[in-house]
Amino acid sequence: MPFVHIAWLPKACRTAEVRKEVASAVIKALVSVKSAEISADKVVVRFSESVDGFQLPEGHTHENVDLPAEKK
Repeated sequence: MPFVHIAWLPKACRTAEVRKEVASAVIKALVSVKSAEISADKVVVRFSESVDGFQLPEGHTHENVDLPAEKK
């Protein structure tokens, strides 16, 4: 299972909406490389924010990347 960990997070990526857009783009990019033989149901994208004291957000998969971001 491809697990993508994104540690570079500018201020804009600290919103759930932007993280979902980035996760969707990463999943689509990995799946589009046919020779890699990766299916969307096997990809997990995680973001780390703990360096700045932010709570670690939930990961994204093909099942939840297109759902609306949770508002807090």
